[in-house]
Amino acid sequence: MKYPASDFKAHCLKLIDRVRETAEPITITKRGRVVARLVPAGDDDDRPWARLRGTVRWSGDPLQPVVGEDEIEALK
Repeated sequence: MKYPASDFKAHCLKLIDRVRETAEPITITKRGRVVARLVPAGDDDDRPWARLRGTVRWSGDPLQPVVGEDEIEALK
């Protein structure tokens, strides 16, 4: 659903409640161009890295040194 910014400003609180109840996002436009989207808050954590949960796999030895012995000698 699209709303001009002026209408959104006039009915902001009502529209926020509507998005919360229906879970339907609202697109806000200014002079016909999209400027923002109002979407329902997810149940996910607000931390950005929480979205990555379950998408990464660890491979390798977590206790292995980051720098090899030959690299340590080169750094001396």
